[in-house]
Amino acid sequence: MKIALVVPNFRWSNWDKNTLWHYIPYNLCLLASSIQDVVDVKIIDAYKENMSEEEFSDRIKGFDLVGITVLFDQYGTSGHIAARIAKQMGAKVVMGGVYATTNSEKVIQDENVDYVIIGEGEYVFKDLVSRLAFGEEIPKSTLIGNRIYSLDGLPLPAYQYLDMDKYINSAERKSIDSPRVFPYARIMTSRGCPIGCCFCQVETIAGSMFRPRSAENVLNEIQWLKDTYGIKSLIFDDDNLLHDKKRATDLFQGMIDRKLVLPWLSIGLAVFKLDEDLIKLMRRSGCEYFAVAIESGTKRVLKEIINKPISFDYAKKMVKFAREQGIYVAANFIIGFPTETWDEIRETIRFAEELDVDYAKIFHLVPLPHTRAWDLCERENAFNGNNDFVWSKGNIETKDWTANDLTILRAYEWDRINFSNSVKRERTRKMMGVTEEELGDIRRNTLRNACNLVGVK
Repeated sequence: MKIALVVPNFRWSNWDKNTLWHYIPYNLCLLASSIQDVVDVKIIDAYKENMSEEEFSDRIKGFDLVGITVLFDQYGTSGHIAARIAKQMGAKVVMGGVYATTNSEKVIQDENVDYVIIGEGEYVFKDLVSRLAFGEEIPKSTLIGNRIYSLDGLPLPAYQYLDMDKYINSAERKSIDSPRVFPYARIMTSRGCPIGCCFCQVETIAGSMFRPRSAENVLNEIQWLKDTYGIKSLIFDDDNLLHDKKRATDLFQGMIDRKLVLPWLSIGLAVFKLDEDLIKLMRRSGCEYFAVAIESGTKRVLKEIINKPISFDYAKKMVKFAREQGIYVAANFIIGFPTETWDEIRETIRFAEELDVDYAKIFHLVPLPHTRAWDLCERENAFNGNNDFVWSKGNIETKDWTANDLTILRAYEWDRINFSNSVKRERTRKMMGVTEEELGDIRRNTLRNACNLVGVK
């Protein structure tokens, strides 16, 4: 039995050219590891190779089963296009991953999809494949992947099915959270999140229970990545890298003890899990960058809407200390929640500046299905008849502000906060690995894009 595990080309859908992902299909490589002893498997990444539909059709000829994963809800259309093409080629089709998990009823209605897997697919997918390989006729169905609590029992990702050089030796764009050195690897050390932020789908996708891999298990993977692929830097993709402080301490100390100190970064740490001793250890283990997820600069929005236990004074203290240790610190903010007033939005902008990070990221709210933020938008009629996903320009509005207001505000305040200070500007330029001219182009293009989105010349 021949199986193709595929990433569709997200550009086939309503793709935003401003969203480029450093995406290594780690999930498909885990699936490949789980079935490679049962069937003939291949991974096809149509996004990475920017395939046309015709090229994709040629590549999946002769496969008995095509498994499709879609990274975000916004790109769901690309998954359905891949399913149509696979069915035309005579294959059975199974879809899993984030989009299928959060939109399973919609996906199973697609005549080109035979099976939908909800949740974690490593074991349920292997069972499906084994049954099909032995000739069992399985009717169209939705399969539930139960939570995996012993993550140490999962195999290493089967990266041998990728042309790894294309993934680990370059990035889609230059940004502050790009890999520090090439070749690099991305790594997940846990699943699930107990925090419960209103805008996040992780509870639906991976549950609210924190399920970690052991520090030893993670260290063994880092060692394997270094020995096998020669990696020289890491990106930790976890939502909760620091949730268990003892495990985090064991991991970072283990990197030091096992001579696995590599430049590493993390794109969304919980600031309330940081302390000075941990920050010093992180720095010694190779941390050069992290972003803290602050979200809002107003206590009401944090408590009544987002549900995040942020202390502004503690955040300032941790940011200041981390920067003194030589770590480049960014902070993530979100504006544009239903019931959030214009004054509260401006308060968040003020705190983003007051926090004095190296770099402030200012996002508008993108409501996702099966989140409390989505439900709040519906209750407040904030969608105003448009609940399509829009990354660069928001799709909700209130009596206080419109999506256009936020698009312009966040672009110009992003530029003012991050680049008015010449010292910060120079440090950011170096972090991005760009020339002064290139940085100027990035800034101008960002502002022009915002103006174009709202129809301002």
